[in-house]
Amino acid sequence: MGKQMTEMLKGTLEGIVLAILSGRPAYGYEITASLRDKGFADIAEGTVYALLIRIEKRGLVDVEKVPSEKGPPRKVYSLNGQGRDHLDEFWGTWSFLTQRLEQLHDEGR
Repeated sequence: MGKQMTEMLKGTLEGIVLAILSGRPAYGYEITASLRDKGFADIAEGTVYALLIRIEKRGLVDVEKVPSEKGPPRKVYSLNGQGRDHLDEFWGTWSFLTQRLEQLHDEGR
């Protein structure tokens, strides 16, 4: 992955993870696997886990410890009301930016 892509993902990864959690609760590895399935194969697990800690501290997700068949309990993350509001704001910002970028792109042709 190029440096430009890495920098752009840093700014959007939180919204991407919240969007994944808007579909259903998930634990860290499931979120990482979902990212990979959606073409974000170069995102390191450690990056996802650090982001999950941040969004938990900010109150955007609820966390439930669920027993695991293999090892310690898993932390399952689910989007709460504050997280949904934040995700809605993300999508609004995303729409604004993509419209303006498309406009700039079309003007440059």
